[in-house]
Amino acid sequence: MVRLDKIYTRAGDGGRTRLATGEEVAKWDLRVEAYGGVDETNAALGVARLHAGEEPDLDAVLARIQNELFDLGADLATPERDKPLPFEALRIQASQVAALENDIDRLNADLAPLTSFILPAGRPLCAHLHVARTLCRRAERIIAHLSNVPEERVSPDALRYANRLSDFLFVAARWSNRADGDVLWRPGASR
Repeated sequence: MVRLDKIYTRAGDGGRTRLATGEEVAKWDLRVEAYGGVDETNAALGVARLHAGEEPDLDAVLARIQNELFDLGADLATPERDKPLPFEALRIQASQVAALENDIDRLNADLAPLTSFILPAGRPLCAHLHVARTLCRRAERIIAHLSNVPEERVSPDALRYANRLSDFLFVAARWSNRADGDVLWRPGASR
């Protein structure tokens, strides 16, 4: 269990931070950017959940995902190195990716096929889920970049989880708007 007795330590005042391994890196290190993007996604989900009161089943899934995003952040903050770690690293599991796929399939079964791109608009829950989706896509791009740096290693399930989560958030946003329907893009409508 994590215990925080003191919130400020002044350790980062010089622009450096420590990974879960104790390794010191710059605060702009790509790995820090990756788990920072995951944290942004999690915060956006917290705001989305403020509007999920009428959708308790979806809110329960979002609560589970928020916890899993901390798992993902821990995974990214604990790089694999050639030297074994003195503790067991928390890693995203294939079962967590599979659970997202099941959630996507379940929600998508209630939706009509897409006939156009959709705008991130509609009910407040829908709009906030789209914000979370775009933040998740950015985090996913950073994780993908990190995984392609030769001296870095990222667990394959971490990248898969981020990819699946952005898909889930897209479907969940559509699902939350199902009573009113998608807000469709009308190409060239203002010409």
